[in-house]
Amino acid sequence: MKPYEIKNMIIDDEFDGEESVTADFTHNYKDYSITLKKADLEIINTWVLEDGSSLPANLSGTIIESIREDIKKRI
Repeated sequence: MKPYEIKNMIIDDEFDGEESVTADFTHNYKDYSITLKKADLEIINTWVLEDGSSLPANLSGTIIESIREDIKKRI
């Protein structure tokens, strides 16, 4: 079983002049959002969503790699 659940994924072909992928997911009972460059899946930003605000998230490399693999399979 994965330690997170992707709730939503958006592919944006007009973000800052290049395609990106944003995935919203739940991990440890918190909601997160991660945006990656579509071409190489490098991180653009990660956010934890709390009380109507978004704050920079500190995610482990293991979680990020697992999410990258999931996104690769979905796109």
